[in-house]
Amino acid sequence: MIKLTEKIGYGFGDMASSMFWKLFGAYLMIFYTDVFGLPAAVVGTMFLITRIWDSAFDPIVGVVADRTHSRWGKFRPYLLWLAVPFGIIGILTFVTPDWSPTGKLIYAYVTYSLMMMIYSAINVPYASLLGVMSPNPKERNTLSTYRMTFAYIGSFIALLLFMPLVNFFSGNSKELADQQTGWTMAVVVIAILCIVLFFGCFAWTKERVKPIKETQNPLKEDLKDLFKNKPWWILLGAGVAALVFNSIRDGATVYYFKYFVVEEDYATVSFFGMSFVLSGLYLALGQAANIIGVIAAAPVSNRIGKRNTYMWAMIIATVLSVIFYWFDKEDLIWMFVFQALISVCAGSIFPLLWSMYADCADYSELKTGNRATGLIFSSSSMSQKFGWAIGTAVTGWLLGFFGFQANAVQSEEAISGIKMFLSFLPAIGTILSVVFISMYPLTENKMKDITTELEHKRQL
Repeated sequence: MIKLTEKIGYGFGDMASSMFWKLFGAYLMIFYTDVFGLPAAVVGTMFLITRIWDSAFDPIVGVVADRTHSRWGKFRPYLLWLAVPFGIIGILTFVTPDWSPTGKLIYAYVTYSLMMMIYSAINVPYASLLGVMSPNPKERNTLSTYRMTFAYIGSFIALLLFMPLVNFFSGNSKELADQQTGWTMAVVVIAILCIVLFFGCFAWTKERVKPIKETQNPLKEDLKDLFKNKPWWILLGAGVAALVFNSIRDGATVYYFKYFVVEEDYATVSFFGMSFVLSGLYLALGQAANIIGVIAAAPVSNRIGKRNTYMWAMIIATVLSVIFYWFDKEDLIWMFVFQALISVCAGSIFPLLWSMYADCADYSELKTGNRATGLIFSSSSMSQKFGWAIGTAVTGWLLGFFGFQANAVQSEEAISGIKMFLSFLPAIGTILSVVFISMYPLTENKMKDITTELEHKRQL
């Protein structure tokens, strides 16, 4: 039985990762276009190129982690070793050197690529940790729930406080140099929190599950087993589609409120001396609603199954997203209501995905006798990044196609395009995700049999 302290400790890891992940998803595109000064289409291409390489890097990290042996285990050491580099490189990503346009683009490519690589190097082992903390599928569901709850708490804190921190450190100045300083210092605060949380995750978790055999298969055999793992392929497709849905909505939100709603025309909301803008409140509400979805995921999936829970959540999100297109700029209440409802649906699917990846590791171990937990979990991170790469690249390219101009009044075509980013385009991702997950074969009864057989083999 895993203690509450360890469940919280495990949650700390994704709380740290998600703080930066959400900053990248919600603010990095507009940072590069409106603060750093890069064209939207160029940024979209950069996201795609760097993420394709980074997605391929994830399985490499998984393979290395599977072959790591230390007094702290296979996966926990990476939380200790990489917490500080994670924070430092995250800060450098949001630094704005006064270079030529070409120099700025090179700097963006280098720092963003390094950030994504260090993210992989710490997040793949962290995700793999779920597969070795407990052999029990229901306990894994619970751990996934804690993980995603803390992830969304971290995202909520980061999204709610980030722009107020930017305004605080910039002295509420609209001058570009002051804004650049404000963005960098706001990221410093987030980075320090992330480092502390990763250290907490390392200190409070344990690795328990041992493989059936201690010898490690050659990498060629691991990859061969992985490519024959049908449930893994299905989850890979579902995960990519789900992240396309999420990344498009997150990446376009600030544009939507800045250029369509024109949030500057509305009074800011102030608490404890800090002023919050509409886009920040909208994003933070989404994270709070995500938590409701995460909490609901385990009891609902225990009742109707993981696959059915996932499918219904994505179907509802599809319908709500399509309706979103017809909101006018004054329909703020409906925007926030639908954001909450869509986010509940989105929040419920990710703990299910992580739990199903752990099930895939068990399925593979039973079929092959080899447990490549890190390699299998690295695919989840790979799908996350690849889906995010597609979503953000499409956002950048279409912004350019629709005629978007940074810090200017937008044309009707550009406004229509920005509205599609929160409606029809993410709905394509949810539909594809439903198609993939409908084919997922590892039902609850099937996993019960797999778990029983594995326990028997481990006792031999």
